[in-house]
Amino acid sequence: MELDELRQMAPADLRIKEKEMREELFRFRLKLRTNQLENPSNYKKSRRELARLLTVIRQKEGKPGKAEKETSNAAAN
Repeated sequence: MELDELRQMAPADLRIKEKEMREELFRFRLKLRTNQLENPSNYKKSRRELARLLTVIRQKEGKPGKAEKETSNAAAN
């Protein structure tokens, strides 16, 4: 899914998509460990896509990320 498509989705839809992706990632991990995964790069792609999704969710919620927290703490000192 493209980043622009994720940014246009509602927060509730993003949470549903997150749950689906976590389930998919679990299935990939299980198949990877049992040597049943045909294309191991799909596991890596799914992890990255989940990370993108979580980034968009955090941006929509307005929560600062780790780097933003460190910058604001350094500015406060």
